[in-house]
Amino acid sequence: MTLRYLVMCVMAALLVFGGQRPAAAEPVSIKIAVFDFELNDRSAGGGIIGPDAIDTENLTLSTQEARRMLADSGRYSVVEAGDAAGEVNAAGGIQHCNGCEAPLAKKLGADRSLAGIFTRVNRTEYTLQIVVRDTQTGDVISNVFTGLRMGANYAWPRGAKWLMTNRVLSTQSTD
Repeated sequence: MTLRYLVMCVMAALLVFGGQRPAAAEPVSIKIAVFDFELNDRSAGGGIIGPDAIDTENLTLSTQEARRMLADSGRYSVVEAGDAAGEVNAAGGIQHCNGCEAPLAKKLGADRSLAGIFTRVNRTEYTLQIVVRDTQTGDVISNVFTGLRMGANYAWPRGAKWLMTNRVLSTQSTD
């Protein structure tokens, strides 16, 4: 009777534990370095009136929105790009460094880089371009643009959110 009881216990254990499949592995998130968004002021006053505190604040808010949205998507793990800021500035900023953000992001341990440039058309109109690059090759994975032209610098974070939602996150895969 004890042997029979032991066999039944083993069979029951096999049914309970043997029938369970291992849990699916969590998808690996892509490490992405998001560089501070920049302003390219092409307005008539661009050469006369420099960026002010409100411009700086809205560039910061736009960058933070992009980082938050990437992290919240679950597909990306945001790498702090602040350590590379000096090198970007020395190269003339993202707009003038010919893709320097990709190798800098690679040094930070990221798989991809993201850079955003607001172009001020005039004091109430702007455009936004966001470029995502592969850090291994420097190739452009995504180059998206919006001509939203809706509002002054206070609207920049809203434009960043729109472009992230409708272009960057809707088209990026996790290959």
